[in-house]
Amino acid sequence: MSDPSKPHATATLAACRAAGVTPVLITGDHPATARAIAKRVGLLHGDHAQEHVVTGPDVAAGRVADLTAVRVFARTTPQQKLAIVEAWRSRGEVTAMTGDGFNDGPALRQADIGVAMGRRGTEVARQAADLVLTDDELATVVAAVEEGRRVYDNIRRFLVYGLAGGTADILVMLAGPVLGLTLPLRAGQILWINLLTHGLTGVAMGAEPVVPGAMHRPPRPPGQQILGGGAWHRMLFLATVVAASSLGAGVVARHWGLPWQSVLFLSLLASQLGVVLGLRTRLLTRQNLFLPLSVLASVLLAGAALYIPFLRSVLETEPLGWAGVGLAAVATVTGCAAARLSRAALRTPPRR
Repeated sequence: MSDPSKPHATATLAACRAAGVTPVLITGDHPATARAIAKRVGLLHGDHAQEHVVTGPDVAAGRVADLTAVRVFARTTPQQKLAIVEAWRSRGEVTAMTGDGFNDGPALRQADIGVAMGRRGTEVARQAADLVLTDDELATVVAAVEEGRRVYDNIRRFLVYGLAGGTADILVMLAGPVLGLTLPLRAGQILWINLLTHGLTGVAMGAEPVVPGAMHRPPRPPGQQILGGGAWHRMLFLATVVAASSLGAGVVARHWGLPWQSVLFLSLLASQLGVVLGLRTRLLTRQNLFLPLSVLASVLLAGAALYIPFLRSVLETEPLGWAGVGLAAVATVTGCAAARLSRAALRTPPRR
């Protein structure tokens, strides 16, 4: 007689461990069955694997000091499954419980994320769970973890970009008069900048692919804020660089006798577009072509604001020659370089 594991179970559990997810086997089966399955899928190793299998009677008798130190449980009752979940949660861990029987209901309800099997799962398990796997494959949970990390990374990346741009706008308006730039930007110019930087490009950032190695890093601490882990410092650094490079271009343009307000307008817009490219994990990649295309569209619309008469009259800009465009290009490269240099600051530190 055999109770075989699924073909991809071993690789799935290995992916869980690589991502910092600790797999635990909890079953009502005989200890020998649980031990054989655990060894087959890589949960237990070595000749003394039987020493690591804990039974329900052991738990009931109080012979297990720490339930979170055990990786394989056998002959467990619904109450003991619930106690195991509560033990992990008491440590501050985020727990996900999978199950298909009616006796898994309490633990599925108690876990942070209850996952029921859609095909062979009972109605009780499906009603108690938060998620239902229609294919009954644990690999789907791993794929969901990867997608969740991609979405979370993109949200953080956009917040850093958006807040840095908004802060840079404020710094330019506050510091400009101090540097002799009486009215750094007009209201219409600020609105145009925000439209081009936070519109198309902001949407495109949400489609960025998953970061390489995302499933080989530990989970973020549950209490960490979305702008924690160095994101605030990175945002302020980028805002300072964008504002300084834009103001620098404006000051140089005034010294050269160029239309400095238009130079400042183009530099502030272009430097933020440089930041959005620099924040990409892989600068040159064919994935998510929507992002470079949206940046190109924003560049064309920025040029339209300077060279199309109707927009020039509305936004109160002046056409620029090669010198003014060159100053804006320097600001763009500066913003992109600053974003590339600051990428390491946003990495979540390993969790112990």
